[in-house]
Amino acid sequence: MKKGSTLFLRLVICLIAIGVLAGMIWFPQTEGRATNLDLISIYKDPFIIYIYIGSIPFFVGLYQAFKLLNFIDANKAFSQGAVNTLKNIKFASLSLIGFIALAVFYIRFFAHGDDPAGPTALGILASFAVAVIATAAAVFQKLFQNAVDLKSENDLTV
Repeated sequence: MKKGSTLFLRLVICLIAIGVLAGMIWFPQTEGRATNLDLISIYKDPFIIYIYIGSIPFFVGLYQAFKLLNFIDANKAFSQGAVNTLKNIKFASLSLIGFIALAVFYIRFFAHGDDPAGPTALGILASFAVAVIATAAAVFQKLFQNAVDLKSENDLTV
C-alpha cells in the first residue's frame, strides 16, 4: 500500500481529534445553562465532566486506529500487534456505546426541564455509528487473526 493513502488517513484522524477536542472545549460555553456562569463554573457541571470522561474511549479508539496505520506502513498488518489493536478499537467502541447509553438514559429519565427527544435521537444515531465501527473492527480482527494463524502455520511447515 502506498504511504500517501495512510498519510491521508492519519491526517483525517488528527483532524477529527482536533475538531472533537475543540468542540468539547467550546460547546459547554455556548450551552443554555452556561450563559451566566464564569469559565470555572461551566466545567464543574457533572454532566460536562461525564462527557469528558466518556470521551476517553473515543480518543483511545482514534489512537488505536493511528497505531493500526503504523502497522500497515511497516508491512505488519497481519501481525498479532495489529490483531490486538483491532481488539482495542472494538472494546473502545463498545465502551463508548455504554457511555452514550448512560448519558441518554440520564437525559431521558432524570433531566426533567429539557425535551429529551433530540438528545435521545442523537444518542441513538451516534451509538449506531459506533456500533458499525465496532462490528467492522470485530470482523477485521477475526480476519487478521485467521491470517496470523495461517502465517504461523506456514512458518512451521517450512
